[in-house]
This record gives sequence, C-alpha cells and structure tokens, in this order.
Amino acid sequence: MGDWVLVGSEVIDYEISKIPDDERKKKVNILASISKEYVSIDEEIVKRAMEIEKIGLRAIDALHVACAERFTDIMVTTDDEIVKKVKNKVKIEIENPVKLLTEAFRNE
Repeated sequence: MGDWVLVGSEVIDYEISKIPDDERKKKVNILASISKEYVSIDEEIVKRAMEIEKIGLRAIDALHVACAERFTDIMVTTDDEIVKKVKNKVKIEIENPVKLLTEAFRNE
C-alpha cells in the first residue's frame, strides 16, 4: 500500500475548534495530533479554494481540497458529496476512506 502520511491543516484546526462536545473534540484533537505534516493557509491556497468553490463546494470544503492539493496525491473524506462534486475535477484523487482501503487490500 505504500507509505501514508496524515496531513493536518489550519482548516482542520478551525473545524475541530467548532466541535461543541468537549469529549468528542478531545478525541478528534488526539487524532489530529499525530499528523506528520501541516498545511498553513496562504494567498495561493485561498485563490485555489475560490476556483474549487465554483465546482459547487462550500467555502470550507474548497479550502480542505486546496490544502490537500498543496501536499498530497490523495485526500480521504467521509463526505460523499465532496467526492461526487470534485472527483476528476481537481489535481488530486479524492476518495472515501472505506472504499480506498477496501480497494487497497483487494489489490494486495
């Protein structure tokens, strides 16, 4: 399956900060803390997010995709709406993690 690296971003930090349930927020922060790389938002990412938003994504989701494009070849998300709207329309592969892992193990 190759090497996988969990990448964090300012967008993820923002979304975590909005989780109202303290226990859930704590668990998500623990997961986010194992990120090996981190993407900070800059003007180039904002510009790219605005382009991606025109595909039909909400601004926050477009920022996630733009950050992922900066550092990765693939973005995993459980938001099937994002997968449907941007699949094959952006510079990276976007896939549901369950589908991705199922295919990866099937190919081993």
